[in-house]
Amino acid sequence: MRTFYTKNCYNGGRPNGMAIKARFVHTNLTTRAWKKLVLFYGNVFGRIPKGLGRDFSGERPDRVTALRKAHLRGIHLLLPGYGEAGPTPEIFRYDSMGERGSAQVNEPGFAHVAFAVGNVDEALAAVVAGGGCAVGDIAIAELDGVGSLRAVYARDPEGNIVELQKWS
Repeated sequence: MRTFYTKNCYNGGRPNGMAIKARFVHTNLTTRAWKKLVLFYGNVFGRIPKGLGRDFSGERPDRVTALRKAHLRGIHLLLPGYGEAGPTPEIFRYDSMGERGSAQVNEPGFAHVAFAVGNVDEALAAVVAGGGCAVGDIAIAELDGVGSLRAVYARDPEGNIVELQKWS
């Protein structure tokens, strides 16, 4: 069992039988150039900004992030296939950024975001044309009782992993 320690967060991973009522709201993507990534996801996947951009600084972001003098800017995007009330990705940039290597599919933590597409080959070509690249090759998997999955992993312009998939 993997153990992590952050402000006494680890509880041994044992369910306590008291699940809370929750609804998925958003996932944050921290980026070096948030406007560039918003354009990439808008051009490739048809995501459009939801509302006005965000510009946060002061006590609240300092307390929430445990950073000193945090200042972040960005925007939420509508997901394709969902309406205004659907979950959103938020793309933010902090004025003060840490460094990180390129994400790998086998690292602990969030590994990729997946999109169902009409044509995997065309979607991969759009990712590459938008400034991304392929991680691997397009592959097909036959899953008994489920169907056939055609999929590929790609990277957005900042190296984040995106899965493009089509079930049939």
